[in-house]
Amino acid sequence: MRSHDDTPPPDGPDYPFDETATARAVLDADGIIVEWSEGARRLLGHAPADVLGRPAADLLAPGGEAAGPESTSARWSGELALRHQDGRPRNVWLLAHRRRPERGDRSDWLLVAPLDGRDPLPDGDPLTTALLEQSPCATAIYDERLRLRRINEAMAIAIGLPEERIRGLRLPEIGGRPQSEDLERHLIRVLLSGQPEDVQTYMRMGSEREPHAWLARIAPLTDPEGRVRGVCLTAHDFTEQHLARERLQLVNEASIRIGSTLDVRRTAQELADVCVPALADFVSVDLIDVEGRSGELSSGRLSAPVSLRRAAHRSVNPGNPEAVVKPGQVDVYPASSPQADSLLAGRPIVASDLASTLSEWLAWDRPRFERVKEYGIHSTMSVPMQARGAPLGVVVLTRFRRAEPFTPDDVLLAEEIAARAAVCIDNARRYTRERATALALQRSLLPRTLPRTAALEAASRYLPAAQAGVGGDWFDVIPLSGMRAALVVGDVVGHGVQASATMGRLRTAVRTLADIDLAPDELLTHLDDLVLKLSTEAGGDGTTGEVGATCLYAVYDPISRRCTLARAGHPPPVMLPPDGPPQEIHVPPGPPLGLGGLPFESIELTLNEGTVLALYTDGLVESRDRDIDISHRMLCQALARPSSSLDDTCHHVLQSLLPPTGVADDVALLLARTRGLPASQVATWDIPADPALVAPVRKQVVHQLGTWDLDEAAFTTELVVSELVTNAIRYGERPIRLRLIHDADTLICEVSDANHTAPHLRRAKTFDEGGRGLLLVAQLTQRWGSRYTPEGKTIWAELTLDED
Repeated sequence: MRSHDDTPPPDGPDYPFDETATARAVLDADGIIVEWSEGARRLLGHAPADVLGRPAADLLAPGGEAAGPESTSARWSGELALRHQDGRPRNVWLLAHRRRPERGDRSDWLLVAPLDGRDPLPDGDPLTTALLEQSPCATAIYDERLRLRRINEAMAIAIGLPEERIRGLRLPEIGGRPQSEDLERHLIRVLLSGQPEDVQTYMRMGSEREPHAWLARIAPLTDPEGRVRGVCLTAHDFTEQHLARERLQLVNEASIRIGSTLDVRRTAQELADVCVPALADFVSVDLIDVEGRSGELSSGRLSAPVSLRRAAHRSVNPGNPEAVVKPGQVDVYPASSPQADSLLAGRPIVASDLASTLSEWLAWDRPRFERVKEYGIHSTMSVPMQARGAPLGVVVLTRFRRAEPFTPDDVLLAEEIAARAAVCIDNARRYTRERATALALQRSLLPRTLPRTAALEAASRYLPAAQAGVGGDWFDVIPLSGMRAALVVGDVVGHGVQASATMGRLRTAVRTLADIDLAPDELLTHLDDLVLKLSTEAGGDGTTGEVGATCLYAVYDPISRRCTLARAGHPPPVMLPPDGPPQEIHVPPGPPLGLGGLPFESIELTLNEGTVLALYTDGLVESRDRDIDISHRMLCQALARPSSSLDDTCHHVLQSLLPPTGVADDVALLLARTRGLPASQVATWDIPADPALVAPVRKQVVHQLGTWDLDEAAFTTELVVSELVTNAIRYGERPIRLRLIHDADTLICEVSDANHTAPHLRRAKTFDEGGRGLLLVAQLTQRWGSRYTPEGKTIWAELTLDED
């Protein structure tokens, strides 16, 4: 036999074990007896030499067979009839234990049977008496009237009163606290029901300064007839386990509650809320002031005094009357303050006697000294917060209502919570910094104001996402030749600086493609190729990156009042005619940009003057709280609401569709009201392909300018028309057409022919007879260019007229 630490038992008279008091035998897996003790010989009379190596079944008395344990059982007990050495049967109660070997599946059995101690204990047995009096468990016995009859020494120490002084009192009379009355109600239930109960309570017993957690086990006491004659209460102090569970629960709560948003002040407030009142009576969170330093933490060493900005605080008292600094204010902390000392040392600092340990600082900061005296603050703990190896701020925990000071376990708990909060606050700061950078980038890429055109009156709104980060939504109004205007709204997949940068590249590409007057479907095809290239550039190791976008592009001509639209995976626009209800324009959807190889289709509509077009991104109509069809109906209702301007309509739309707490995705909205150019402001001539007939055309142009009161522009216009018409006759194909367009301070000359060859501006040599026409046009006009048409091409030149 070996003791629990595997050391051999000592020999000699001091060894307390009597091996002959127990009958022991060991059977192997085949039921063969392999061990036989002296106690077994006393029980059955067989010497070891007579039974070792024999089957155990030989010891069964005739008719004494019994069912053995199951193969999976680890223990068996029962009574068997065994054969004594003198031949007589003897009934023996056996306890059998399966002993599994370290290797293999076979196991042996240990059989034991007690030989002594089976007789009833005599009255007044000393061990039985000591069971109550000397038990380390605090025990009390109450009679049928729930009056105290007996307590042991452990309970007397816990209560702080001897038994002879309190015998005959009820439990509330002894405890004198509300928890005592609650315990007595449990005593009554046990007395009446006869069923035991377990009760957990947190209370002070006797003259304890700090409350303890107690597990009270209450059991009925019955007489031989089974009648309940009293109640036994045993109290177990499990304060350490209780506090450990509370600390674990607080850490778990902190991990759930802190960092629910990416807002620095909200996160700091969550930290303070978690710690009050669970860990302190007042908590303040002060962060190193990084405003004015790009929001970036300093990598250098701190030095006192330290400037900290109050991010949040929380008190057990309403209104936080203990606070000296308000949230958002900056305060300076000298070297003698716990805030500065803990930040500089990089470890928590606990002060339990403020009058002595913080006398220098409190003498310097009189307002805090007055608060310490007023509220009886007796203990404070300052815990620094660090992120990425740099100091972030400090959490100060204060106690004045709770009498006990901070313990080392409290320090460890505060460090754990502060470390978790520091990660969340740092993430919030980094997100805020990146969001500000992305917003600045996006605002620099989006148009600050929309251009004024003769074709459209436009208004716009852009709202960044509240939490997801700045995205790649964009909008634009692009003036085109011939008084036309292009409308574009797009959305790059993703959020952040990368999405904003991609948006800027796509917006620039759209303006470039629009400048060469590509049709909407052709423009989207070229834009699709660009997104494919951006995806390739974004990938690595031969893979393709994830760059995608949607786009809606429309071109409106105020002369013909025709609007051509095409879209690539973008929400369809909504149209509000001047004399009808809003309706969705059914533009062929087209694939999102970046898929490649798929065609885009366009449609052409004739719009009445004053028609409002609404172009938007999906953030306006997509919501978790409602179906998209409902959002479309709400959009139409908001557009139909009477308003004095397009800006007011934009406001109504956003107010109707978006929640006041912020949007989940970026929102871009572009509204445009169409204008029409009267026929009286457009003059058109069909030009014969004969250079000799250019002079009559010039006369007709001068006459038309006189009709428009533009005589001062006649000379320049006559030269431009002469050069453009002559080039068309010389290099173009019939039919040739001249068109003049006049609006306010702009005059446009357009010459169209059926040749698709684009003109080129070149510098003529000294003795060349030609080659100076387009150069002369470029010098005389504000801008010029060409565009392709289904019939050929159009060369145009724009002259700016004097306002007076």
